[in-house]
This record gives sequence, structure tokens and C-alpha cells, in this order.
Amino acid sequence: MKKLSNEQIRTNNKKLVLQCIRNYQPISRAEIATKLSFSKPTVSLLVDELVQENWIHEKGSGESSSQGGRRPIQLYFNEKAAYVIGVDIGGTNVKTVISDLSGKIICSSYFNTRKHLENLLKQIHKEIYDMIHRSQLDENLILGMGVGVPGITETNTGVVVEAPSLNWVRYPFLTEAERHFSFPVYVDNDVNVAVLGEQWLGRAKNKDNVLFIAIGTGIGSGIIIHNQLYRGSSYGAGELGYIVTDKNDMKKEFKPIFHRYGYLESVAGGKAIGEKLTRLIQQERNHPLYAEAITSELTGKQAFTLAQAGDVTALSVVEDAIEHLAYGIINAASLLNPEVVILDGGVMKSSDFILPRLQKIVFQYLPSSVEIYQSQLGENAGVIGAVSLFLREYDSVLN
Repeated sequence: MKKLSNEQIRTNNKKLVLQCIRNYQPISRAEIATKLSFSKPTVSLLVDELVQENWIHEKGSGESSSQGGRRPIQLYFNEKAAYVIGVDIGGTNVKTVISDLSGKIICSSYFNTRKHLENLLKQIHKEIYDMIHRSQLDENLILGMGVGVPGITETNTGVVVEAPSLNWVRYPFLTEAERHFSFPVYVDNDVNVAVLGEQWLGRAKNKDNVLFIAIGTGIGSGIIIHNQLYRGSSYGAGELGYIVTDKNDMKKEFKPIFHRYGYLESVAGGKAIGEKLTRLIQQERNHPLYAEAITSELTGKQAFTLAQAGDVTALSVVEDAIEHLAYGIINAASLLNPEVVILDGGVMKSSDFILPRLQKIVFQYLPSSVEIYQSQLGENAGVIGAVSLFLREYDSVLN
């Protein structure tokens, strides 16, 4: 193992001191020395450097000791020392935010993906600089940008292997980004990014083993094991939509909802729910939505609305979908043993209806206990996760 130089040791110690202040603020120099088992002179030197560099500031004073005497100066992390850009690229919209180092969103913007598909990065650049000027931020304080994209991404090369909703195949995202941005950029799959956001500021805070599942038209998941994002050997980990939850159905002439979609998302995704409801109502001439079902496809949202109103046909459709979803979660949670499962995506807008039914099945069959929640960050999970991705990956004093 290569021996670290004195400078590398010093830099690592500085990172540990800053991390300690972020986690335990307000905190005194003496308390940091105790927590990290560093000498008091070492802590004082590193703290003085961090104060000079504006990463931390001194404020007020702490409690005096039981013997009386001078109260120690308290240290705080300076959340406004720099800013990070978070971008969530979806098939429909692109959301961009500028956040401080605590994850507080300073400003945000949306634009339609399809409208700017040919010049996506150019439009993101425009949105960012519009926000910087509008919020009167110093652009020199922008550390960099994290990005979530809807497709498998080689994080080491920055190549998006495939993102069907963007018509990208082996798209060199980072190479293209370097043409538009002077600051560092990191990119990953959107669901991987979202699980980082939930662990940083959402329902999975302080959890080291997390399964995040996004249930929309497709179904995907982000996995954190021992506090590390798990990407798999070829960056394809978490493709939960491909789990088979009914082998007999699979043996029949199973046709995915879209080309290259998996089994679970073809029976429990939002579009699959709407499609199945449409098919059944087309056979019920007396159903209130018969005419609509004949002329157009009903939506998953309509299915849940009808089910909540007691419609028997809709109930059978959504309960079947929930059952498949529950079996998918049981399979994944049995394998990964997460502390918490977080659910998000368009289908989870009906969480009041879904969650209790889902929990009942999962808790009945899962061999170990797990918490199951709806995402706390909601539509901000992607952008907050993108900020978190940057802060995790960026090799700076913050790490």
C-alpha cells in the first residue's frame, strides 16, 4: 500500500475536521480534538486555515465549563461558502437548481425537454446563467454541477449508454458538457442520483442501506449498500422493472409495454395500469368511461381515482398491480436487506391508496423488517440528489 505524504495526511485531516464541524455544529475546537482523537494544536491550525478559506466561521460562544472560566468559541460550517448546480433531465422536463452547501435551493428553473432536445446542454447553460444573474450570485462561487439522466450511464467515462426518452445511444455527455461549462460536471443515472438525495436530506437520512424505487411508466431503483452507491459491474444495477413476478404469465406470449421494457414495469407501471383498465372497460358497455375507453387510452391516474371511488373494475386492476409491485419489493429487499425502502414516481401520487396495501403484503412475506415510505423530497429528489452526487464525487476539501 502506497504511503501517504505529509501533505496528503494534512489534507485528509482537514477534510475530517470540516466534516466533523458540518455534522456536529456548533462545536468547539476542544470538542473536535476529542471526537477525532487529534491534538488540540493540530485542530487549531486546521480550523484557522478553514476560517481563512471561508469554509467555516466562528460565532457567539458556548457554555462555560463547570469550573467556570472562559467560554469556548463555537464553530459553524459556512453553507454559503460556495454553491452547486443540480440538474434533473427527464423525458418531459429538465429541472435545474442552484443550491447552497446544505442543500437549500436558492433558485430553480424548468424547460421542456422535447423543445430543446437538439441543444440540451446549451439550454441548460442559458438557464444556469440566467439564474446566477437573477439571484445576483458570484459565479466564481459555483463549485460545479451534478446531473441525473434517464438512462444507464458509465460514470467513469461520462457516456450515457442508452436513454430512449432522449434518443441517446452512447452519448458522450461529459465531453459535450466540457464544451459548455468551465466547472467540473458529474453525471449518473437519474434514480441513482435520487437515492443520494433521499439519503442526504430525505427519509433515508442517517441510513447506510437504502433501496429507492421510482414507479412511473417504467420502474427503476437506486441502491445504497454500506453508505456506497451500488452501480453494478456494467452500471446496470437497480433495473427492478425487469423482475418477473408471475412465471406463468411470462411463459405465455408476454409482450412488454414498450420495446425492451421488463416484466414488472409492463404489469405495474403507470401506462400498464391505464392500458389494462382501458381493455377491461372496453368490454363493459354500461361503464361510465366506456365511450372514452373506446376512443382513447385511460391513464393510471384515472384507474386510482376510480378505485378510490369503489369502481370494481379499477379496483381489480390497481390491486393486481400493487400485488406485483409488492412481490418485486419482497424479492429486492430479501436480496439487499435495506434499512428503508423509499417509493417515488408518478404512480406514487396515489400513495394514500397504495402504501397501506403494499406494506401489508410486504410485511407479511419479507423475512426481515424494513421501513417503507413515500419520498420526502418528491419532485426535488432528482435535483437535490444531483447536488449530493457532485459533493460526493468532487475531490475537494468538502469530501
